[in-house]
Amino acid sequence: MRLLRSTDLALRVLMRLAVTGGSSPTTREVAAAMDVPYTHAAKVVAELQHMGLLDARRGRGGGLALTEAGRTASVGAIVRAFEGEGDVVDCEGATPCPLHTGCRLRGALRRAQEAFFAALDPVTVEDVVAAPTGPLLLGISRKP
Repeated sequence: MRLLRSTDLALRVLMRLAVTGGSSPTTREVAAAMDVPYTHAAKVVAELQHMGLLDARRGRGGGLALTEAGRTASVGAIVRAFEGEGDVVDCEGATPCPLHTGCRLRGALRRAQEAFFAALDPVTVEDVVAAPTGPLLLGISRKP
């Protein structure tokens, strides 16, 4: 299973904010540090703000800050929110699979996907930035 770019970026934004200390980087600064388009970062930040995981303040003294809910958020819940609850494969798409009615693979893939999410459920944002990751994250997220 491969994560969507927005899911990956959401996790990296939360991790980055978890280790920034007292600073409040802007969306533009985070996008530049992560070498992603500003528009993509802005959409992800808006969704994270809507989920209550970060605060985004405009204007002088503004920026992004991780909320307590963001710090303790389950990585599994975040991934589910960004990835959606859809199946790993699209058996009923524009050209439905001829095996659809009798296929056992679809159920096996669904169980594997749920096991993937379940493995991430007990992991929090705080857990993934614990030492030694946090200091390393700060070192690699700065652009020269």
